Amino acid sequence: ASPSRSLPLAGWIPTGYRELKVWYLLKPTLELAARPHYNRPMNRRQFLLGSFGLIAAGLISRKGFGKSEDRIVKIEKIHKTEDEWRKRLTPEQFHVLRDEGTEQPFTSPLNENKQKGRYACAGCELPLFGSEMKFDSGTGWPSFFTSIEGRLETRLDFKLLLPRTEYHCARCGGHQGHVFKDGPPPTGQRWCNNGVALKFIPA
Repeated sequence: ASPSRSLPLAGWIPTGYRELKVWYLLKPTLELAARPHYNRPMNRRQFLLGSFGLIAAGLISRKGFGKSEDRIVKIEKIHKTEDEWRKRLTPEQFHVLRDEGTEQPFTSPLNENKQKGRYACAGCELPLFGSEMKFDSGTGWPSFFTSIEGRLETRLDFKLLLPRTEYHCARCGGHQGHVFKDGPPPTGQRWCNNGVALKFIPA
């Protein structure tokens, strides 16, 4: 018998909602390919199963996560002077969005918000999260297990000496919060956001 083949995707761990759905659709095909007798011709059922998985995964990958109006190809950057931002934002918003400050926990009404809608950047109103991504982390800050694809950018933050992953709005660069690896399924992520940096838009 031929030894089982090691697949490049065998160690891949899905990190997002979309990736998780793709993984479950491709799993039967990958398991079939990894069997010892993978070189044998596939029967009709195996061929149809594999084809369906690949086609469905492709459709999901193209469709993405979130509402259709949230998906844009390219985000045009917004650049303003410090004075322009001060005129546009409240002092509390400026402290977080432009000075990368942190609001006190349990002070934002958005932490308890359970309405359906979108959470946008308070600086430029770019939608960053959907209400279906929100969960109660118990930390006192609005938290999400994923974000709308392409709306946030990350970088390492060493302000507390130990490295943390900071994220900010992809359009205006406004600081939003930090992402941690202690969130719920399906991503295991906790996007911990300052409520004052967000604007809620009801559905």
